[in-house]
Order: sequence, then structure tokens, then C-alpha cells
Amino acid sequence: MDSLEYHRRLPQGKIGTALTKPLKSVKDLSLAYTPGVAEPSRQIAVDPDKVFDYTNKGHLVAVITNGTAVLGLGNIGPLAAKPVMEGKAALFKRFAGLDAVDIEINETDPKKLVEIITAISPSFGAINLEDIKAPECFYVEEQLIKRLSIPVFHDDQHGTAIVVAAGLTNALKITGKKIDSIKLVLSGAGAAGIAVANMLLTLGLKLQNLFVFDSQGLITADRRNLNQYKRKLARSVTTLNLKQTIINSDVFIGVSRPNLLTPVMIRSMSSQPIVFAMANPDPEISYALAKKTVPEAIVATGRSDCPNQVNNLLCFPYIFKGAFTAKVSQITPKMKLAAVKALAALVKNPTPDCILPNPFDPRLKLVSQAVDRTAGKTGN
Repeated sequence: MDSLEYHRRLPQGKIGTALTKPLKSVKDLSLAYTPGVAEPSRQIAVDPDKVFDYTNKGHLVAVITNGTAVLGLGNIGPLAAKPVMEGKAALFKRFAGLDAVDIEINETDPKKLVEIITAISPSFGAINLEDIKAPECFYVEEQLIKRLSIPVFHDDQHGTAIVVAAGLTNALKITGKKIDSIKLVLSGAGAAGIAVANMLLTLGLKLQNLFVFDSQGLITADRRNLNQYKRKLARSVTTLNLKQTIINSDVFIGVSRPNLLTPVMIRSMSSQPIVFAMANPDPEISYALAKKTVPEAIVATGRSDCPNQVNNLLCFPYIFKGAFTAKVSQITPKMKLAAVKALAALVKNPTPDCILPNPFDPRLKLVSQAVDRTAGKTGN
């Protein structure tokens, strides 16, 4: 069965509505709707926290996009983004038991988008932002976190960063190198790239050892019109190209475009190079070509048909589950770090072909538990 047939098969789409209470009799009807439904409404009006006792708010996620940066498809608009958002909602249910609703908003102005999401937020217990282009996505998430009293999490940023950090932790164990001494080249300075850079700096990567490239080349301090997020990562060096910069680097991380990395570039890296080529669906260099070029390389991609898939599914259902269990209002940096450590720890003895767990590993629930524990210790 191909993808189109999978989605077209009746009932179309991937998610639906399921009843959680009996609705088979007049008595059931009187409880589910009028007149019985009035009583929980009265209770919530007096004490808003009662909404968690009487509705699904405490396990309901809004998966929200405006369709401006969908997968590797780009700005395809909110309607074309709907299959992706439905898929995300389905994954929340399958892997964390959380209900989710996909919401596609036809608005590209970030300020208006914030207003719209704020207006609909009372219905939900948490918000997963998805496929909103950079740099607007940073503003949208920052503003929503300030305004709302429920968790807000942009998965393209933080989900990617958490899984990359966990995979890199295990890859460095194999090579015996320390994060505070490696040279790392990062290609891509959108939502994922900026978040990955910031996460690795938090884990101990030295800024002077980080070289970030966007579509215009190496991000340097002398470049004009850098947004505030790129400016924090700018280097005070003479502009170099990727081929020059990658020489003697220990790690390459790509969240940019296909076929960017050549065999010559990988050969110029340090011994046992670590290559995370995550452009989707076609990576910066294929797994097969990278391993053929340098057999001892540790290679990860975003593809499910290769070892070491960097898949946000390893993170986002479980960090939301932990946040719901802990009943927190925000997903904090400490909770994200807890997810990194818990995810990395699931691979007890990393090998070049196994630095991350399988998405169907039942032990991934330990990530939720780590997030919950951390939230309890920090009071949020």
C-alpha cells in the first residue's frame, strides 16, 4: 500500500474522535449533555482548575502550524500541512496516550499568529508548535511562553535538539572525545540548527569551536542583517567556506540541504568523524556513501531505512507526557536536559550503528519519568 492509498482509505485521514464515557441511553445522554453537563460547567466557573477534573484539557495537545516550513517541502501553506499535523497528533496518541488536535492557521504575520493561538489556548493543556519558519518561530514561541500558563514547545527546535544531543552524547562515548574539546561544524541556521547549537553549548561545547553555516555561508560578526538568534553564534574570523572549515573537525551536523557534503570533505575530518546528515528526506550525504568513504565514521540521518535515525518521535510524546504528569506550566531547560540524559542512557553500550534507541522501544517511557522527576525537583 502506498502513502496516498494509506491516507485515502476510509475513513480518510489518520485521527478521529473516540468516546470516553458511555452514550447508549437517555440517562447517558442526560449526563453527557444537557441537563447534566451544566453542573461541571458551574464548578469550573467557580474554580477554573476544576477543568482538569471534568474535561480532557489535562491530556489534550494542540498541534499548531501555519504551514510556512513543512518538512523539506517549504512554505506549502496550512491546508497542505494538514496531513503532517494529523500524523503528529496520531503519534501523540500512539506513543504517549495523549489526545491531540491538529490546527492549521492561515496567518503568516507572527504577531497575529500569537494572538490567534492565545485566543484558542483555553481549550488545551499544552501546545506543540510545528513547521513555522524561522526566525518567526522563535518570536511566536517566546511570546506564547510569556502569555500562557500551559506548556508551549516548538518541536522543530527543541525535539530535534534533544535527540541530536542524546545521539552525540553516545557517539562521543564511542570516540572517547569530550564535548568541550571537539570542533563542530553545523550547516543550517533555521529553527532546528539554532536550537541544536544552543543545546550543545549548554552541554559544554565551546563557542570558539562551533562554526555555523546558513545559506549565505559561515555566520561571522562582520555580516550585516543577521537576526538576533544568528548573531549570538557569529564568529570573529575571516570568512571561510564549508570545505575549508570542515578540515580537522570532529563533528558535522547538517539540517540544511541534500548532497552538501562530499567524500573529500569527510576524508578531511579528524579520525572517526561523527556525521549527522539530517536534511529531509535526502540527507547532506547518504549513509551508504559516508560509510563507504570513511568506514569508521559514525553516521546518523533522519531516514528510517538507515541505522541511527534522528527522529523527534524519540522525544516529543514523552516530554509532553512528563509535563502533563508533573502539571507544569512550562517545559524548562532543565526538563529538556533531563530528556537528553534519559534518552542517551537507553543505549547502554553504544556502537557506531546504534547510538539511539528504536522508536518502538518501550523503555522510552523513562524519558517521561525523567522529565516528571526534574519538574518536581525544580518546582516547575
